Amino acid sequence: MRRMPLSADTAQKLAAHLKVPLEHLMHMPQHILLQKLAEMAEKEAGAASENGTNGNPEKNNNE
Repeated sequence: MRRMPLSADTAQKLAAHLKVPLEHLMHMPQHILLQKLAEMAEKEAGAASENGTNGNPEKNNNE
């Protein structure tokens, strides 16, 4: 089975979210990784909507 093509940044964020070492993350089945990645994205989107942002904190509102 091929490994999931994750960027280094995404892998670090997901490992921190799941509270597992990167080594464990790299050996997780692809369907589990996709599910956990979706859960993490949903949680971040919910946190962004609570803060009143649109998910892009770098965007300047003076445009």
